[in-house]
Amino acid sequence: MLRTLKGTVDENGNVRLLEPVKLAAECPVLVTVLDEEPADIQEITLLSEKALAEDWDRPEEDEAWAYLQEEELER
Repeated sequence: MLRTLKGTVDENGNVRLLEPVKLAAECPVLVTVLDEEPADIQEITLLSEKALAEDWDRPEEDEAWAYLQEEELER
């Protein structure tokens, strides 16, 4: 399961989350450093739509995710 959490990174590179997180075990994470606080989640979504469409609208992507469509048809 993917979750997005807000936090800060100090000048020494220490990450501090703004809310507590409980995990069953250690897990990998990705940290995205923002130049500024995003104005609005909808705005970010719209701004990233073109770049994501270029990546997602490829035959390789359709093939990789085809099994999900097959499962949906079986239901």
